[in-house]
Amino acid sequence: MAGTDEEGLDDLPPSAKLVFKVLEYNGSLTQKGIVEESMLSARTVRYALERLEDIGVVDEDVYFADARQNLYQLNETALAKDADADAEAACVECD
Repeated sequence: MAGTDEEGLDDLPPSAKLVFKVLEYNGSLTQKGIVEESMLSARTVRYALERLEDIGVVDEDVYFADARQNLYQLNETALAKDADADAEAACVECD
């Protein structure tokens, strides 16, 4: 997918945006944790994570408590861009 991460997030389906927000609010989670927090199906969460990985905003690590699972987290670039977008939106509301 071409463009910046922000453009990529705008183009994602609502389920992927929800998974992004769940990770933003809760930090690192396993797929099972994301399913519980988002109340989406496991298949939908899996698809959303694939889409988020495709645009490079989610990192996948080994979950040491249970090596059969992976731990997902937003990378620093995604967090910085989302914070910039929030600040810009707040600034526009002030005008």
